[in-house]
Amino acid sequence: MKLRIFLCTGVIVTLAACSNDQTEDVAATTKAPVEAVSAGLQRTPSVDGARVFFITPTDGATVSNPIHIDFGIEGMSVVKAGDMQADSGHHHLLIDTGLPGLGLPIPADANHIHFGDGSTSTEITLEPGQHTLQLLLGDHLHIPHEPPVASDVISITVE
Repeated sequence: MKLRIFLCTGVIVTLAACSNDQTEDVAATTKAPVEAVSAGLQRTPSVDGARVFFITPTDGATVSNPIHIDFGIEGMSVVKAGDMQADSGHHHLLIDTGLPGLGLPIPADANHIHFGDGSTSTEITLEPGQHTLQLLLGDHLHIPHEPPVASDVISITVE
């Protein structure tokens, strides 16, 4: 019983130590993405007929680690992130996931690999088994174009 009272007192003291300023900072931090969504980030127009695709591997391929991947693009140019050239963008590799929200910057995590350096190939390591891959072109701010320039989803098997 004394331990329970001690723990509850510790929690109350910790909560009381948080100032209103810190609470406001947290509210401002969590509010920013909501404001960005409601403000409707501007999406860069894509070129009619532009496409991204996998040169290697091909759909249905059986591969081994490290997996070499070559990205193809037609109708637009590949540039580094931050470069605001017209009709351009940079690759994002989506692994075992669907398209992200198209009105926001593409996440950067294990399922969304950014190539903001303008790369058109990479080597990755995946666990053995079946995986899906998709390419998505992002603009200078990592936001998908309008309409989005995305490849077909391909499936590969890693031995």
